[in-house]
Amino acid sequence: MPVHPEIKKILDYIPRLDPKPKIIPEEHRKMFDATVLPVEQRVQVYDVEERTIPTAEADIPVRIYTPEESDSYPILMYFHGGAFMSGTLESHDEVVRPICMESGYKVISVGYRLAPEHPYPAAIVDCYDLTKWAVEHQEELKWDGKNLAVAGDSSGGNLVAAVSLMARDKKEFTITKQVLFYPSLDLDFSEFRYPSLVENGKGYFVESDQLAEINSFYLLGNVDTDNPLVSPIREENLENLPTALVITAEYDPFRDEGELFAEKLKKCGVLAELKRYEGATHGFLGKFTHLDEYKDIYKRTGNFLRS
Repeated sequence: MPVHPEIKKILDYIPRLDPKPKIIPEEHRKMFDATVLPVEQRVQVYDVEERTIPTAEADIPVRIYTPEESDSYPILMYFHGGAFMSGTLESHDEVVRPICMESGYKVISVGYRLAPEHPYPAAIVDCYDLTKWAVEHQEELKWDGKNLAVAGDSSGGNLVAAVSLMARDKKEFTITKQVLFYPSLDLDFSEFRYPSLVENGKGYFVESDQLAEINSFYLLGNVDTDNPLVSPIREENLENLPTALVITAEYDPFRDEGELFAEKLKKCGVLAELKRYEGATHGFLGKFTHLDEYKDIYKRTGNFLRS
C-alpha cells in the first residue's frame, strides 16, 4: 500500500537538501527529542521511578515502570533507538508506557552511554550489565525469577539482538523473549545488500546514503562490522536464542534485514513471530501509533510477552 497519508503529510514538510548536511550529534539529539508528547498525553502508569545504577563502567540512569501493585513481576529491559548517538529515557517514555501496561511487565528503560563520546562497545556493555543487575536484584525489583525479556527499536533492536547473543554465550542469566522494532542489524554499509536499502533509501525519514556517516560515530576506530555483536545478522548460529517478535515497516530501509533475521531465527529452531506494518516508515512507533492501522502494535507486543 502507499505510505499512510498522515505519515506522508509529515514527509512532505521535510526539506530535501542536496548535498546532505553533515551529521552533527548534538543537532541530531535536539531533533530527536523535539517531538516528545507532553506527560499528560502519555499513557498513565501505576508507578514510574528514576534511578541511577552504578556499574563497573559508569553510572547508568534508568527509568523503572510498574504496571500495578503486585507481589512479583516479569521484567523487560528496554533499549531505546537513536543511531547509538541519540535518544534518552524521556524520548522513549511514550513508547515504554503502553508496552508496560499492555504486557503487565515491570519495564526498566536503560539510559546507556551514547556515541561518539562513548563508542562501541559501551552501549552493549551498559545494556548487558543493567540486565544482569536486574537479575541480581530479584528481591528488590520483585522479579518473578522466570520471565526476563529485552526490547528495543532501531539501534535499540541491534542492542537487543547483541545482548541476547551475549546472554546465551556467557550463561550468566537467561533471556526468555526478545522484541525488535524495525531493527538495524547490519552496520556494514559499504554496499546495499538488502533491496529495501535501495527501494526505501530516500524520502522516508531515514536516508540510506547517510547511514555510514551516522553509524561512524558508534564505530570509531577499526571496528569489525562482521562481528555479530556489531551486526547481529552476521551470526551464523542463532540456536537457543530467546523467542522473538520482529516488527518491520514497509517503507523502512532496514525492513529486509529485520525480516531476514526473523527467518534465520526460525531456520535455527527459534520461535519467531514477524509482523510487517504496511504503509509505515521507520520510527513510526509512538509517533504514528495513534492511527487505526498501527494502534494494535502495543497490544500485539503485550500479547507476545504474556503468551
